[in-house]
Amino acid sequence: MEIQSRSPQAMSLLRHATDKRSRTSRFFGLFSFKLLPKLTTGCKMVSMLGRPRSALFTGKFATGTLFGYRRGKVCLALQEDPTCFPMFVLELPMSTSALLKEMASGLVRIAVECETRTHKKRLLEEMVWAVYCNGRKTGYSIKKKQISEEEETVMQMLRGVSMGAGVLPCQQQEKETADDELTYLRSRFERVIGSKDSEAFYMMNPDGNCGQELSIFFFGGTSDLDRIY
Repeated sequence: MEIQSRSPQAMSLLRHATDKRSRTSRFFGLFSFKLLPKLTTGCKMVSMLGRPRSALFTGKFATGTLFGYRRGKVCLALQEDPTCFPMFVLELPMSTSALLKEMASGLVRIAVECETRTHKKRLLEEMVWAVYCNGRKTGYSIKKKQISEEEETVMQMLRGVSMGAGVLPCQQQEKETADDELTYLRSRFERVIGSKDSEAFYMMNPDGNCGQELSIFFFGGTSDLDRIY
């Protein structure tokens, strides 16, 4: 289902994406798949990535990573840059393989909505989110207060990657099969604030232009979401 907006805040977010010129080549075609070495976890990783901070983005750009086992749930992690500890981590209620199929078939727009907005927190500090992919509700997720050791390992393994897609060494020996590889997609995202209750991240192409292959929208209420779908 295409997103159609009647909300001024939502329209400003969507217009920002459609006004940009995108390349005709698909995002995945711009990257060769890369196998990265397995690194250790623990104190060394925390010291290299830095300590966790509150979910407050201050700049116009962010690093976004989607990763997960093909037959497992896909995780979304947002960072200031690849060397920083993730400020926002959410396990999306959809499988990695389902998301890859969506991306292979065309544009992907993920909408993440907080139905219980309190206005006592900044938007990305809210905990409970309803998730939509291309207009279809996939379920609910709770923002992680603390990421797992395996998720920390993934962030450390990708510390030197600013943009790319590929397969990582399997972290769990029992999952070392071709059907359950640990895949990832990382890119730089342009951050656009529509209002205190709406924020968007647009995936950028390697040439620095804002593409339209993947966009992530955050909304702080059902009224806004009803107007964009």
